[in-house]
Amino acid sequence: MQLLANVLIDGLAYGMVLFIIAVGLSVTLGLMRFVNLAHGAFAMIGGYAAALLTREASWSFWIAVPVAVAGTAALGALIEALVLRHLYRRTELEQVLFTIGLSFFLIALTNALAGPQVQLIVLPPLLAQSVDLGFRTLPAQRLLVIAAGLLVAAAAAWTVTRTRFGIWLRAAVDHPDTAATLGIPIRTVQCASFAAGAALAGLGGVLGAELMPLEPYYALKYLVLVLVVVAVGGMGSLPGSLLAAVSLGIVETASKYLASDWGGLFFFLAMAVLLAWRPNGLLKR
Repeated sequence: MQLLANVLIDGLAYGMVLFIIAVGLSVTLGLMRFVNLAHGAFAMIGGYAAALLTREASWSFWIAVPVAVAGTAALGALIEALVLRHLYRRTELEQVLFTIGLSFFLIALTNALAGPQVQLIVLPPLLAQSVDLGFRTLPAQRLLVIAAGLLVAAAAAWTVTRTRFGIWLRAAVDHPDTAATLGIPIRTVQCASFAAGAALAGLGGVLGAELMPLEPYYALKYLVLVLVVVAVGGMGSLPGSLLAAVSLGIVETASKYLASDWGGLFFFLAMAVLLAWRPNGLLKR
């Protein structure tokens, strides 16, 4: 019983990290119809920025994280405004080739600036301590990850379904000509959506650094996992991404507890079974 509880708690924390990173990709890939394979690079940049600010500049974690996330969002908006907006009407192959090339460029740039070693984020005493749950002790940082994941899920769902910006986003994607005729600022919506996705990726890179170490090839190593979450959850479906991230996170964690020698086999086996069962995702938009 204790093993089951450990798997569920650790799997939930791992799933929340995957969800926070994947939700931005779900928006750009599922809603904006843009194949952004550089999404993992934004998670890496956010994590690296937080690590350098807390370790090298001795900034407080609570100040460094918002600055790192805001910086990642600004970088995402800049790249979108200068380059990526010209690719929206290009073929998917052209989008894939450019964004994978952008990933390699950002990896090389980050490696040159920060070095090849794993980056560690200095946690404040509040998050560095353990919390006694009665049946096990859990790092407080993982509780923050779970809480942040739930908050991101609620905020994203509210933004897309309940706000004027969400209406503009759906209108700009589904009926761009009509939306432009009605005066919706499509370019502003696209740039803001991409920046928000980059910011969430950066936040996931910071919060998930314990479970997904910040290393030189982070952007490519974990991109596959995020793409799997988006595909299994359903393109553009935020509840689907959350369900897929938590389910696959629990499967991956259970395999590490029970069959660590098999690596990520059960993660991808679960992906294959779920996609065979529901090819359009668990919760189609």
